[in-house]
Formats: sequence, C-alpha cells, structure tokens
Amino acid sequence: MSDDEPTIDPVTLEILRNQLESVATEMGHVLIRGAYSPNIKERQDCSTALFDASGRMIAQAEHIPVHLGAMPDAVDVVLQRDPKPGDVFIVNDPFAGGTHLPDITLVSTIAPEDEVLGFAVSRAHHADVGGSAPGSMPPGAREVYEEGLRLPAVRLVDGGEPNEAVHDLIRANVRTPDEREADLRAQRAANARAEERIDELLDEHGETLLDAFDAVIEYSRDRVEAELATLPDGTYRARDVLEGDGVTDADVPMEVAVTIDGASIDVDFAGTADQVAGNLNAPLSVAKSAVYFVVRAITDPDIPPNHGCYEPVSVSAPEGSLLDPNPPAAVVGGNVETSQRVTDVTLAALAPAIPDAIPAGGQGTMNNLIIGDRSGEFTYYETIGGGFGGRPTKDGMDGVQVGMTNTLNTPVESMETEYPLRVERYALRPSSGGDGRYRGGLGLERTVTVETDATVSLLTERRRTAPAGLDGGEDGSVGRNLVDGEAVPAKASLDVAAGTTVSILTPGGGGHGDPAEREAAARERDRRDGKVDDR
Repeated sequence: MSDDEPTIDPVTLEILRNQLESVATEMGHVLIRGAYSPNIKERQDCSTALFDASGRMIAQAEHIPVHLGAMPDAVDVVLQRDPKPGDVFIVNDPFAGGTHLPDITLVSTIAPEDEVLGFAVSRAHHADVGGSAPGSMPPGAREVYEEGLRLPAVRLVDGGEPNEAVHDLIRANVRTPDEREADLRAQRAANARAEERIDELLDEHGETLLDAFDAVIEYSRDRVEAELATLPDGTYRARDVLEGDGVTDADVPMEVAVTIDGASIDVDFAGTADQVAGNLNAPLSVAKSAVYFVVRAITDPDIPPNHGCYEPVSVSAPEGSLLDPNPPAAVVGGNVETSQRVTDVTLAALAPAIPDAIPAGGQGTMNNLIIGDRSGEFTYYETIGGGFGGRPTKDGMDGVQVGMTNTLNTPVESMETEYPLRVERYALRPSSGGDGRYRGGLGLERTVTVETDATVSLLTERRRTAPAGLDGGEDGSVGRNLVDGEAVPAKASLDVAAGTTVSILTPGGGGHGDPAEREAAARERDRRDGKVDDR
C-alpha cells in the first residue's frame, strides 16, 4: 500500500480480516458437504483460499499445508491465461502450477461487477485420475504419464458456460467418472459461494474491502518479520534420506542449509539428490509449501496466514534435482512423502537455533494406502496417522496426522458402507513412541480385509529409518506393511485376491530429552497443573 492510499484503522482491519477468512472457511464447508467421495466428504482432503487480482493469497481455511503453500503457483499460471469474468480454470499439471495429478485445483474469477477483483481457489485430492493403477499413485511409476490425466490450466467454465469438451475428456480418462464429476461440482459450488460472499462484503464496505487486501498482507508480513528477527542469525544444516524411490531401495539423500539473517530466512537444498527414476520427485512448489509450513510452525500461530507470511522466505533447489525435477519425471509420491521429509529436515536444521520450539521427529510419512479394482467400480484412498514427536515441554500426540497433511481418517462405518472392505483392527501401537523426558506419540495399526479381487498400492516411508529422538530422546519405532501377515516393501503395488488382509503399522514419534528425566518431568507437570502441594 503506497503512502497516499487510505489506511485502515486496526479495528476495521480485524473485522475485514476475519470476514475474509470466514469466506475461505465457508468455501471449505460447501466443498466438504457437497462432495461425493469419502476422501473429500469424510477425510476432508481438500483446501480452499482467496486470492487478489495479482495472485496473492489474502485468506485461507485451515486445511492441508501441502495444498495451501503450493496454491499460488496455480494462480500464477492462470494469470498467464488472461482470465475473464465467469471463468473457472482447472489445473493439476505438476510442472505448471500443480503438485501431483490427483490434486485437482479449480481457480474461479471473482468478478461481482464484471471486473476481476480476485480468485476463489479450491484444491481437492481426487481418488482416481487415471494412470496405470487404481488410485493414480503407482509406486513404480517412472514418468508422469503413468500417473494419470495431466491437465494444464484450461477453462472448465468459459465466461459462465461449461466447457463440455473438457468434462468429456476427464470422464473418459478416469476410473470413477461419476464420482469425479460430483466432486468437481462441489469444488465449483465452493468457488461460487466465495464470489457471492465477496459481493456482499463489497456492498457492506465498498472500496475499503480492496484496501484490506493489501493491508492484511502487510500486517502478516510485518509480524512474521518481527518473529524471525528474534531468532539467532546463522546458517543451520541437516541431512536425511528417503527410503528408495519405488524403483530401487537405495537411500535418496536430502540436504538443507537454513540461513536466518535478520528478518528473513533462506532455505537452500543444494546437495540434495538429483531427480530419481521413481515417483518421489517433488515440484519446487511442494518444497516451498513444506518450508512455509515450518516457518508458520516456528512463528506465532495467530499470525493470519496469507501471502505476507511467505514474503520473508526464500526457497531454492538445484534444477533437475529431487526437489525441482524436469518433466516428464514421476512426482505423485513427492507431494505426499518427499514433502514430509522436507519438513523433517528443515525442522531438524532449526533445532539448534530454537531448541525450545522444535519437537523430536514425527512419523515422517503419510502412510498412503490405495485399494481399487481395475474395472473402475471403486477406489479407496487414505493417509493414516501416526506418532507426533515428543515436544520440549510435553509428550508427543498419539495417532495423528503429522507435518504436511491435516486430514481426518475415514470412519469405519463409512469405509465398510462405501467399499468392499472390512476393518479388522484399528488401534494404537503400544510402546511405539520413543522414550524420553517427553515420550514420542504412538503409531497406529489399521488392518483391512479386501472382500474382492483388487489392486493394493502402498507409498510409505520410515520403514527402516526411524523417526529421530531429540536432545537425548530415543527414536520412535519404524512402520511396517503386511499383506496376509507377510512383510511387503515400503513402496509396492500388488494384485490381491478376495479375502486378502492388509495391515499398516505406522511409525511412532521420537522422544524428547533424556529418558532418565521423565519422572522429574512428570513431577514438574503435576506441580504446574496444581496436583502437587509444594508447601
């Protein structure tokens, strides 16, 4: 905002900020209620946000970190397509604004009076978008072409008129076309709701609403910069690995150097492996999204999440590397698994700088389980929670989503109603969290019987490299994948017969602090909670 532009008083700014965030949140409610697939309506694997006319995020719902931090790249691509009032663009191309092919993004113009004032954006993980395996997440993929239908930013709706050719193209290339069509309708409805609400806010506030777009971004940027300025300057490094790429089992190294310099932070992944043959390659937008999440995690969580939070942050990776691959690299696992390792290694690098803010290693994987049949009758997809690392002042959380995902689980009742699956066991894994002054969270066990011939695909991590303990804490337990009781690799795709049982045992979190101090920590907690009288 320039000096000659009107300023907004703090009370008005707070009102407008909350109203804009409420619009983004309502978009999410519309999408979730209107969706057909359990992956969206039950697990809520979707995200919604508002952008201004120049492509800056001004408000978001608190949904999926890996979706939200990468959304700006999708809007940037749409801006190059000369968007007009009434347009709705669809995109999932990982090399042009997307993350991986199952995440389909709709970008709708917000133009209440035939002038584009901004964009409503929804991103949802669709349970199938074609490709070589049901669920569109084939562990052995070597090219993006094997992973499903790839959509550059094209008009799904052109000036208010549906582009039926694009709809026909999508339906012809996916295994569950009716479900895809229904979920896309829900996304369009969510975006349309945003335009209605922005129109109402314009009637209420007039041009002040547009001034607020700049003001909320500046407010968040100033607060993030103030938080970063309190951190010790320096360059902090860490290294970790991914456990094979789905083609070979060889470790894939990831290195990071995090430089804090006053009110800015630079994150450089030089030294990370070249892009791999398998599907763990991650577009740079995914790496940026993971870094943005870490910055959000180490600064005040009450700072409004928008473009201003990203301005003090720079992220780089070598071109042609694991975190900035060249097409036609396979990438479907990069969004779900490599993003988790980016989070882990960046947090690990920062641990010496801000030890009071960094937890021990969490499960570090989304434990992707996909079960479907090749005839297109059904496709089930789920990410499964595990252990959150022990924290500097309390135990880790048990059986939760960690890092770049923030979904719910699929309720057993819904799962058994919608799919030919039967849940045999769903429980915490005893003793799977690493010991420490504060214990790591427990992993989960989910055992499912497949009641028809099907294809099972697994994309998982931390099956041989345990979630790390911190400050003397012990490592968490590694995860395990079992089919009829026999161990299978972390990344696998196999055809199974009816009656086959699939078990996913997820990793526990690492412990924080010396285990010998656990009893002292319990006494300290009891005193803090008023359970011990020191008189």
